[in-house]
Parts: sequence; C-alpha cells; structure tokens
Amino acid sequence: MSQDPVTTASKPSVGREAQPRAPETPVIPERLVVNAMKVLDFVVKDMPPHYFGTEKQEFIAKRLDTLDDKAIQVLRMFYERILHRMREVDASDIDVGSFGTRGEIWFRVHGNKLPQKNLPKLESPYCDVLVQSLVMPRQRQVLIEKRSLDFSYHVEEDGERFRYRGTAYFDLDAVGMNMRAITAKIRPYSSYQFHPNITNIVNLKHTKEGLILVTGITGSGKSTTLDAIIDANNNSVDAHIILIGAPIEYVHSPERSVIRHREVGRDVLSFKDGTVQALRQDPDVVVIGEMRDPETIMAALEITDSGHKVFSTLHTSSAVESLDRIIGEVPPVEADRVRNRLADVLKLVISQKLVPTLDKKRVLAKEVLIVTPSVRAAIKNGNTGEIYQMITEGGQLGMITMEQDLYRLFRSNVISIDEAINYANNKKRIRQLINKQLN
Repeated sequence: MSQDPVTTASKPSVGREAQPRAPETPVIPERLVVNAMKVLDFVVKDMPPHYFGTEKQEFIAKRLDTLDDKAIQVLRMFYERILHRMREVDASDIDVGSFGTRGEIWFRVHGNKLPQKNLPKLESPYCDVLVQSLVMPRQRQVLIEKRSLDFSYHVEEDGERFRYRGTAYFDLDAVGMNMRAITAKIRPYSSYQFHPNITNIVNLKHTKEGLILVTGITGSGKSTTLDAIIDANNNSVDAHIILIGAPIEYVHSPERSVIRHREVGRDVLSFKDGTVQALRQDPDVVVIGEMRDPETIMAALEITDSGHKVFSTLHTSSAVESLDRIIGEVPPVEADRVRNRLADVLKLVISQKLVPTLDKKRVLAKEVLIVTPSVRAAIKNGNTGEIYQMITEGGQLGMITMEQDLYRLFRSNVISIDEAINYANNKKRIRQLINKQLN
C-alpha cells in the first residue's frame, strides 16, 4: 500500500515518528465566513455605481431593513468571532472600514496598531454593511444624518458579558469604525495608591459636594479611573448614583448604592438633558461622561452649585489646561461668572497618561491638583499660570505634577528616559529633574 505523501513528508528523518500535525483552527469558521459573505453580497448587489457618501449609506440602511433577524444574526456572529480574537490577543481597540485600513482589520495591542493578517479582508462597501448591521435602525439614521455615531455593543459568551464602546464615522464616502474593549473587571481603587486627602475628596462619606475632574487624552484610562472611584463609593456609602454616558461603558452592579445608567441617545437625548433631569431624581452623585460643550459645562456647575457631588471628564493633558479649557469654552461675557463658580465648586483634578514601560506594557502617570484656598484665589483672579508651582510644592497634601510622577517612574526603572521626556507636558522641567538625578 502506498503511503500518504502528506503523512510521509511530515515524518522526521531521524528519531521517533511524529504524528501528523492537525490543521490549525481558523479564527473564524469557514462556513460562517461563507454565510456572512452571502449576506453582504445580497445587501450591496444592485447598488448603483454612482452612489457615494450618504446615498450609498442610505441604500445600505434600507437593504438592511429588509433582512430578517437570522441574516442580521449571521453578520453579528461573524463580527463577534473577530471580537473573540481581539480578546485572545489582549487588544484594546479594533479599527475597520474605509480607505485608511486597506480593507484589513487592525488591532491595538499594548499601544501599537497592527493589521491582522489571519482575519478576512473587508473592503468597502462590505465593511459599511457590517458596521451598520451592529446598530439599530434609528442609530443608522443618526450616523447618516450626523456623519458620526457613538454606541455600545455587548457580547455574552460562556456566561460572561463583554462590553465595547463603538464610534462609527464617515471617511472618504465610506464608514470607518473604532471599537474599544471595556474592561470586564474594575481596577481596584486601592491600586491607584492615592494620597488619603484624595480618597477623602472622592468619597461621598467624607465630602458630600463638589466637582471632581478626571482628564486626559483619548485612551488615557479616564473611564477606568472614574469607574474605580464610583465602585469605591458604591461599596462604601448608602446613596443614589446617576451615570450619564455616551455610551455607557462599565455597568455597575448596585451594592450599597442605587445606580442608574443613562446612555445618551438611548435613555436621554444629551449630556445637558441628563444633567438637568438628574436634579429631579434625588441623586447624591452625578457622573457626567464628558463636559464637551458650554451647555453641559453650565449644567454641571449648576448641579454642583446645588450641593451635589459631580464627577466628569475632559480631553486635556494637564490640570491647568483643564481649568483654562472650561473657562475658554463659554462665551466671553460668561467667563468671569464661570471662573468664580468653578473656583467655588471645584475640589480636585486628576490628569493622567498611559506611558509605555520598559517591559512593553503601559503604566499610569498622573498629575493631581487639590483646590486649596490659594488655588481657588488664583482661579478667581485669572492667574491659572501660578497653579503649576502650587502643585509642585503641594506634595504633602497629595498633589503631584505630571513631571514629578514621570520622574518617579523613571527613577523606579519602570519607564525609559525618552518616554519620560516624550510624555511630559513641561519638557524643561522634566529635563531638570532627570539631570539632577544623573548628576
């Protein structure tokens, strides 16, 4: 009997015979890929070749509306296998769609964006169809009307729920999408090693009112920090906590507190509406996902002024920049009034960055500003430029500048000298600190 050529070729030339290697399990089952492609083909067939931009997306939306639930489920199962792979490689983000991806699926793994060669290519308009299939019909219309859509997505697998924050947007007449994995477990508040003064300010048990800001660029872990603070309150005080998010990321289970989750676009129309409505809902703590416009800023100051504890975020890289951003967002005629109200209600600003470490991971670096009487006077007088020095000298109170924390991480051999300088807001100051150490 002749030997199978594949089996023969797989045997080693010397030593013990090896068993034939089993074929590698595909990331997405072939049958699921075939079925998904059939649905994608059906949706885009007959699309007029001259359709671009909104016309193309409206055509896709209408065709998706004609599909039955089974066909939509095929597309979602296909995408959820991609998300499964994302969890396997510990990726934080996925990017798909439009010209900029070359039709490939990209993951961010430990800070680096990488195309995934073992996943199917998804050229436009196939990717446009897939993205639109992940949201509800009303959300598709918002995407088409506003050219952008924030949404949440969740998957249940083996009794576990995995949540994601998605952003779909127009890009050169196609739809691109980023989706970020929401941490399934809350980082313990104790792991942040905040000074006791910080803990007293963020905990309702010790401080009943005031505005606390967590700031940083996109992907700096603001939501993770905020969730850790909320979890600490949830487990230590008997209260009512209202979270307003776009979208809601981590869903907190009520422990000692009643917790409401209101997603902008689904449960409430805007951050401003959610903030104003919260006044009538008997809250102790209100979490505003982002102070992104003058109306939300004014509503946040108003609800804090009324004696509530309010947490929010800003896309800023330093504590002083956060103050200037809030004041700069409102009309000039309102600036003095907002400056005074902000000085009266603001308690704490935590600005943070995620910095690459020597072992190719990332570590949190933070700047902490506590609003002391001196800081309050500087805000009211428009002298925010003096506050950086106050943070520098406020270590005993729990304050620290970004440069001081980066220097600490450098001295502890956690980050390199280059990363310390790259991530510093004040390059001159970080170099002074490092040169003092080296000399």
